[in-house]
Amino acid sequence: MTLATRERAILALEDGTVFEGTSIGAGGRALGEVVFSTSMTGYQEMTTDPSYRGQILTLTYPLIGNYGTNDEDFEANQPHVRGLVVKELCEAPSNFRSQATAEDYLCRWSVVAIAGVDTRALTRKLRGFGVMMGGISTQDSPDELLAHVRQAPDYGRMDFVREVTVASPYQWGADWQPGASQATMAFEDLPRVVMLDLGVRRNVLRSLLRLGCEVMVLPATATADEVMTLKPDAVVVSPGPGNPEMATYAIEATRDLMTRVPLLGVCLGHQILALAAGGKTFKLKFGHRGANHPVKDEATGQVFITAQNHGFAVDADSLAGTGLSVTQTNLNDGTVEAMQHENLPVWSVQYHPEATPGPLDSQAVFTRLVDQIRERT
Repeated sequence: MTLATRERAILALEDGTVFEGTSIGAGGRALGEVVFSTSMTGYQEMTTDPSYRGQILTLTYPLIGNYGTNDEDFEANQPHVRGLVVKELCEAPSNFRSQATAEDYLCRWSVVAIAGVDTRALTRKLRGFGVMMGGISTQDSPDELLAHVRQAPDYGRMDFVREVTVASPYQWGADWQPGASQATMAFEDLPRVVMLDLGVRRNVLRSLLRLGCEVMVLPATATADEVMTLKPDAVVVSPGPGNPEMATYAIEATRDLMTRVPLLGVCLGHQILALAAGGKTFKLKFGHRGANHPVKDEATGQVFITAQNHGFAVDADSLAGTGLSVTQTNLNDGTVEAMQHENLPVWSVQYHPEATPGPLDSQAVFTRLVDQIRERT
């Protein structure tokens, strides 16, 4: 099937803007917050990133699908984007790892998607006016779709973490079951990291496993006492979707854990840590989503490039009196990129050190965590 013969699709934004295109995924209607990412590669990893739950993702790179898709590059068990918007879809991918086209992948997983959109114009609108609710449809008129968009729940008031977190505990890389004794663990002599799963990407788990850690994953709703029963050497509060203020259970657990165990917050976990310590967060105008965000370390002056995917940020002024201080900042807009507690082995980063694909500059974050564990044992 060529683009010329595909079903018509439309994209509508809550301000009344409508883009016409063609359907390249499942038929039907998808509603969500419309955002954009400037990453040039990684469309499969992005669509399966739980941090995109509840969102319609626009890819600014103009040609998508040229290296196909495969069963290995999933960052979760399934795609989490509500919809996908691209300029041009490649119909004949060329890559030795390719197992299916991007269109086959989108249809297989029932992702509503549209091609033929002027993504540069759409991105300029989102940068100028901020992200907004929108919808993609193959079945509605523009007025009908716009009515559905304007009736949709506000993205910032939804608790998406509960939708993406793991249902029950497990050990990454081993056949672990809740209740297994220490003696039966496959990795009993390794540093044990407990992951509070707010929507963790698989490569976070892979990165820790490669460094020789035993990685235990718990639901986002786990209490601090439930975490501590596993006798962790460190806790990681993972990335995830949505407004951090909605995840009150994770804030409470993190507040309790801060004084009991070394703790690292990543992305949403970074924001959760700030709230747990008494700070505040705020919604960014159009967020940080891409693989080219420059971050400066305030102590060394070093600048490195990071992959990011978030729509909320920590309010730096609100950290006064919390024990947390800013250690890294974003060179594009000055927002908080990392924090360190003054007295506790507690710290965090806003970006994604496990980026796949993406820059490797910040992978030392996990090395630092492991070194911190070994210094204490």
